[in-house]
Amino acid sequence: MVELNNENDATQLDIADVVQLLTEAEGQAQSEVFDEILEGAESGTVALLLESLPLDERYDRWQQVDDNERVTVLSLMRAEPRLGILEQMSLEESDLLFAQLSPEDLIDWSDHLPDSLTERALAKMGLRQRKHFELYDQYSDNEIGRYADHQMLVLDLKSSIGQAQNFFRRINLDCNDKIFLVDENDKYQGDVRRFDIFKHDPSEPLASLLSEDNRALAADTSLLEAAESMEHSREVEMPIVDDEGVLIGRVTLRTATILVREHYEAQLMATAGMDESDDLFAPIVKGAQRRAIWLGINLLTAFLASATIGLFEDVLTQVVALAILMPIVASMGGIAGSQSLTLMIRGMAMGQVSPGNRLSLLKNELGIGSVNGILWAGIIGAVAAWWFGDNTIGMVMACAILVNMLVAAIAGVLVPIILQKCNQDAALSGSVILTTVTDVVGFFTFLGVASILYL
Repeated sequence: MVELNNENDATQLDIADVVQLLTEAEGQAQSEVFDEILEGAESGTVALLLESLPLDERYDRWQQVDDNERVTVLSLMRAEPRLGILEQMSLEESDLLFAQLSPEDLIDWSDHLPDSLTERALAKMGLRQRKHFELYDQYSDNEIGRYADHQMLVLDLKSSIGQAQNFFRRINLDCNDKIFLVDENDKYQGDVRRFDIFKHDPSEPLASLLSEDNRALAADTSLLEAAESMEHSREVEMPIVDDEGVLIGRVTLRTATILVREHYEAQLMATAGMDESDDLFAPIVKGAQRRAIWLGINLLTAFLASATIGLFEDVLTQVVALAILMPIVASMGGIAGSQSLTLMIRGMAMGQVSPGNRLSLLKNELGIGSVNGILWAGIIGAVAAWWFGDNTIGMVMACAILVNMLVAAIAGVLVPIILQKCNQDAALSGSVILTTVTDVVGFFTFLGVASILYL
C-alpha cells in the first residue's frame, strides 16, 4: 500500500507528485492509491489528475469516481479529455450521467460534443430544462447569455419583505447576495440586497427597498465586456436580460472569472495553432493531424523567405559575413512585430481598438518603432562593423534593422485589423503572417542594400 501523506489528503500534494505515485504503483495498488486520493481531493483536483494520466489509465481511474461526483468532475475537465471518457462509456452509463446534467452543464459541454450525444442528453431532460437549454443555446459562445445561471432568487414586485426573508432562509445558492424582482411579464425591475431585507419590517412591500441602480447585462454582451462590467460594479452577481428586458438568468463573479481565464488561455494556445480544449495525451494520429496543418503553413512561409534569400545568391557567395548576420535582422524584426501584435490583440479582445483610434495607434507604434529602430540600428551596425572590420557591412546592417523594425511596427498593427475584417482569429494566424512579413522584408532589405554596395 502506498501512503499519500500523514493527513491522507491529496489536495496537499502537487499534481505531479500524485501522478508520480500513481505511475509507480501497479494493478491493485494503483487502484488503492487513487481511492485514497478521491477521499480527500476536491473535484477540480480529480479532474486535473485524470487529464494528467495516459489514455489507457485514465478510463480505469475514472470508473473509481463516485457516481454523484461524475458530472462535476467532467465539467471541470477540458473538452477533449471529457469527450474521450464519454465515448468509452456504455450507453447505460452515459444515460445515467446525462440524467444528472443541468442545462448549464450541457451548454458548456455541447460546444465540443457530437450532435448525437447532445440530443441523447436532451432526451434525458425534462421539458423545463430543455427550454432553458434552447434559451441559452441561441447565443454564441462569446456571449454571456449562453452561460446564464438560472439558479437565482426571483420574486415579483408584489412580494413582501417577509417572503424575501423566508426565501433566503430556505434556499442557499452560490454567490447568493440578492433577490431579483420582476413584473408580471418577467421583465427585470431591479434587485434588493440580503443585508437590506433583514433590516426592515417583514410586513413592508419588498419593492420599497429597490435600489436606484438596476443595471443588468444584455444577453448578447461579450464575455470580456460582461466580466469588465462585474469588475467595475464590484457585485458578486449580476442579472442577465434578453432584448425585451426579460430576466433569463444571472452571472456570478466566480463564473465571470472562469470565463475570462478560459478566454485568455484560448488566446495563448491559439498563438501556436492549438485549442485550449486539446488533450495532453491526445491520440498520436489525431494530434499529428491537428498540428500538421500549421507546420505546413509555416513551411510555405519558410520557402518564401528562402526564395527571397535565393534572389541574392551572388552577393552571398562574395560576402560570407552576410550569411552570419542575416538571423539578427529577422530576429529583431520578429520581436518588434510580436510586441506590437500582442498589444493589438489584447486591445481588440478588451474592446479598446476601434476605427476611430486605429490611425493614432499606427502613428504611436511607428513612433516607438522609429526610436527603437534608430537606437538598435546604430548599436548593431557599429558592432557588425567592428566584428568584421568593414564599415560597409555596418551600414548594411543598420539600414536593414531600421527598415525591418518600422515594417514590423506597421505589420503588428495592420495584420490583426485585416484578419478581423476577414473574420479570422488574429491570435491564431497573426504571428505566422507577421513572421513572414518581417523575414521577407528584412532579408530583402539586408541583401538588397548589400547588393547595391558590394556588386
